[in-house]
Amino acid sequence: MAIVKKGSRLLTIDDTTFRWKVRHKPSYSQAIGAVLTFAVELAVDPGRTLVVFTPWHRPDNWLEIPGRAITPRIVENAVRTALAAGWHPNEPGPQRRLAIDA
Repeated sequence: MAIVKKGSRLLTIDDTTFRWKVRHKPSYSQAIGAVLTFAVELAVDPGRTLVVFTPWHRPDNWLEIPGRAITPRIVENAVRTALAAGWHPNEPGPQRRLAIDA
């Protein structure tokens, strides 16, 4: 499933442009304390989407648990980790999941 362009951001890593997005509003589980996730895919001709699970909470969670915003640096590190682990963003297939550490 492709990432919607509205609200997404572009990031170029080693001459390859990726599109990434954090959900605009928290899902119910994220609102009550589940970890923050974001999605990444190729900006042109996307194949497999990468879904990244972070160890942090959303800053706008309902329980006011301290959270953290996702920055382009975090996205870049996640993409590099996924590529090193064998993610091929240009190939079709199911989404790939990646859990990152703090």
